[in-house]
Amino acid sequence: MLADQDRAERFLALTGLTPDVLRASLGQQATMAAVLEFLCSHEPDLVAAAEALDVAPEMLVRARERLGT
Repeated sequence: MLADQDRAERFLALTGLTPDVLRASLGQQATMAAVLEFLCSHEPDLVAAAEALDVAPEMLVRARERLGT
């Protein structure tokens, strides 16, 4: 997600996180849920992330569902 500058800036602006806070909290469930919710809210972001991770977009959607978002 952060490989695309526009997407990264949009995510940080929407969440209010700073890059340092994001890096420090990546292992936390709430952060993972926020990232997945962000990606699933905009199909082009979801597809781009899935391609970068070499997974089907549905896997990211299921992960979001498992985290309860």
